[in-house]
Amino acid sequence: MTRDEVRAVVKDFWKAPNRRSEAGVQAGRLWLGPLGGLTIVIVLLWIGHAYPRDIDGRYAASPLKKWFDGLASGKGPCCSDADGTALSDVDWEAKDGHYHVRIDGAWWLVPDEAVLKEPNLSQRTMVWPIYYRSDLSPVRIEIRCFIVGAQG
Repeated sequence: MTRDEVRAVVKDFWKAPNRRSEAGVQAGRLWLGPLGGLTIVIVLLWIGHAYPRDIDGRYAASPLKKWFDGLASGKGPCCSDADGTALSDVDWEAKDGHYHVRIDGAWWLVPDEAVLKEPNLSQRTMVWPIYYRSDLSPVRIEIRCFIVGAQG
């Protein structure tokens, strides 16, 4: 292609919003426009980004921070990908030799490898769920860690 032909293709590509232009078909791309491309980039960054746990630093001075940071189950570190949630007595149970927790109104089986065996310095029953969401399927939750409190 000559320089003029390339300019014509590029010009046609940029002036064809919301439809396949000849330039888009030749390049194998669908016209998204500048905002469409930016939106895709933002969504991909948002999906792949792990948010920091202590965003505002409120737990930095907690005497339990080091203990929480060191918690790990057979499924991995507790606080690296999930926020811990304290559970009320009515939101967890031990049944048939396994723990179950209620999260968002549904009961989930706690895998044996997610149960922490060490002493619970926080004294509260806690769970570290990881949520997997998709438009095509219901929410799936993986329990990363679980620890029974002083009442258990």
